[in-house]
Amino acid sequence: MHKSAARYLIFFQYTGTKYSGVMKTAADQAVEGVENHLESAVRKLKPVNEVSVVISSRTDTGVHALCNSAHVDIQRRGDKPPLLEQDLVDALNFHLKAEPIRITRAYRVHSDFHARYRAVSRTYVYRFASGLRHHTEMPVTERDLCWALRDTDIQFWELTFKSRSFLYRQVRRMTGALVAVGQGRLSVRQIQELLEARDSLAFPQNLTAPAHGLFLTNIQYRETDLGACRLAEQ
Repeated sequence: MHKSAARYLIFFQYTGTKYSGVMKTAADQAVEGVENHLESAVRKLKPVNEVSVVISSRTDTGVHALCNSAHVDIQRRGDKPPLLEQDLVDALNFHLKAEPIRITRAYRVHSDFHARYRAVSRTYVYRFASGLRHHTEMPVTERDLCWALRDTDIQFWELTFKSRSFLYRQVRRMTGALVAVGQGRLSVRQIQELLEARDSLAFPQNLTAPAHGLFLTNIQYRETDLGACRLAEQ
């Protein structure tokens, strides 16, 4: 008789340029999501159970993550004990080595833990550079990782946003609105009108900041959730 599956919370990072976003895409789609590769790596560990990775925070096409998270159940064959956390990290990274995706940490958690609903906060950073006469002046190390704005002197800026959750494209829209105000394309009064409208369709689509400047940088959980399984076993 098989033992029950062990649930793990994994933290991972990725460069989002080549992916359709973090969420899984159908097999017939040309561009895959990060989740497709995570599930493929878990399947290569040959678990007994059907593999399903539950992502905590979705990111769109071109958005990057220094820290995203997900939970996954792994039931090993026969009487094999649950994988140690570091062994899981090492094994998944071995199978992900061809992709710009890396597992940074793993925690054994209780079977009712949910990566999305137990998250206390999410932090995003939007990066942009001002002062470029043309986008080709962007340093090669920053291409596809920063929004290039034209001005006089090159300066790099970072805007940080932290909340328990965000609406669809909320950070990109807030960033675009701030930049538009700074450039004189949108007035403070117009911002107030957009807020009072309470309608996402009222926001001008051409003001949304591009995806490649956005990074998901942190998902925070309560320490009691992360250490609960260890304490129960002691």
